[in-house]
Amino acid sequence: MTGVYERALGDGVDDLHPKVRERYALDADDDVLCVGRGEMDISRGTHVLPALYAMAPRNLLFPEGGHDVPFTVKTVGLRDDAGREALATIREFSFGRRRRRFDSLTVWDDENERLLDFLGTDGPLVSELLPSVDAGALVVGSGRQWVRRGERYARLPGPLAANVEVRDRYDDADERYHVDAVVENVLAGHVLSYRGAFSQERRTLDAVPDDLRPTRGLDVLPPR
Repeated sequence: MTGVYERALGDGVDDLHPKVRERYALDADDDVLCVGRGEMDISRGTHVLPALYAMAPRNLLFPEGGHDVPFTVKTVGLRDDAGREALATIREFSFGRRRRRFDSLTVWDDENERLLDFLGTDGPLVSELLPSVDAGALVVGSGRQWVRRGERYARLPGPLAANVEVRDRYDDADERYHVDAVVENVLAGHVLSYRGAFSQERRTLDAVPDDLRPTRGLDVLPPR
């Protein structure tokens, strides 16, 4: 088996930096949990704060910003409830006593050969992911997007959808992963971004616990 990004990239996966490929090669047959720790600089558009406050309880985006914000990320390969290959990513940002999570479950849709990202607790927002490789870094852009409620999906029109780009690279000099994530919208402008670096360790995991399964019950995927 191979991880969801290896499936999506095909032969292009050979162009990834070995450490980046290792990070995203987790599949459902691995017994590995990757845990990264570092700091992030976070900015957000003040005009979208009401929307960010509304998203925070669902472990989507959040309204806080700051410099050198302590950051933890956990990634694990698994199968969703329908048996599809998936990768769970649990991000946590610490703002003093307040902690914010940003969760995603990335699912490989084998029938349609596409990556789908279910964002937040129970995946209320869904985005197609468009991965590529640039100078050894994994670059992930966003495609079509939907609002999800149970088995129903409502397509977001272009002006309401987010434009997302995440760049994940490894620096051999400081032996850390560096991430640069930007969320924007054609109407609202800058929504949120986080940039920083983290180191990563791998742990043995006997079984994937429920708190690393942010979205369950994906019997139906968005229309092609």
